[in-house]
Amino acid sequence: MMMNNPSAVRKRIEFISEPISVNMADDWFEIATLDHFWIRRRFDVARSMLRGCDLSGWRVAEVGCGHGLVQRQFEQGFGVAVDGFELNLVSLEQNLSTRGRLLHYNVFDRRAEFGGRYDLVILFDVLEHIEREEQFLDATKFLIKEGGRVLINVPALQGLYSQYDRRAGHLRRYSLPDLVNLVSAQGLQVRACTYWGLPLLPFLWVRKWHLRFVRSENVIRRGFDPGSKLVNRAMHLLSLAEPIPQKFCGTSAMLLARKIREPGRS
Repeated sequence: MMMNNPSAVRKRIEFISEPISVNMADDWFEIATLDHFWIRRRFDVARSMLRGCDLSGWRVAEVGCGHGLVQRQFEQGFGVAVDGFELNLVSLEQNLSTRGRLLHYNVFDRRAEFGGRYDLVILFDVLEHIEREEQFLDATKFLIKEGGRVLINVPALQGLYSQYDRRAGHLRRYSLPDLVNLVSAQGLQVRACTYWGLPLLPFLWVRKWHLRFVRSENVIRRGFDPGSKLVNRAMHLLSLAEPIPQKFCGTSAMLLARKIREPGRS
């Protein structure tokens, strides 16, 4: 896994908002790497959702950027800088991105300098951590320029909710219709949506049962670490065995929406 110089990363961080507690398991960041099968497959799906979009010249940001895996994937895959917004300083200080700003910033602050700034905002596996999801999504929408887009990923199917979700700080999992309704209620126009991770469903059902017998401090590692390079490779190949988009079922859901002119605004 690519490593950045921690002191150099700290120098890049712009402290804009006051620190607040974040509902996230820090040990997840030790396991999630650029070559992890799930991280790779999520980006595969993102590329599919953005097919036909020319990101050159776009201003792109990620809310909840963590240690920068998505930022780095977009740098390598699309050749664009991605500004990262994050309140978890532990993860932000490990950020792997090499371009774009690193901002310790609370989107609820709605600072004028960020209003309508971005052509694309990425919100990957963040909403499920947020108690006030509607207000949070509205605050995220503030960052997007009119005609701009938001790309959202969330864990799917409440029936899969397990000890892993609790330890990871997930408050809920989503059905695809629930995610579409949530986004549409914010005045965002859904352009594409899909479940993904269908071939991985049996493993999550097994994980849900197995983790009931695992000590709390070991849940994230036992629930997310593939254990070996061979298993990691096999899981990635298996994860590819589904069409995208698909509306049948999956372990995650992804949605692309567009910010349209709000009624009454000139």
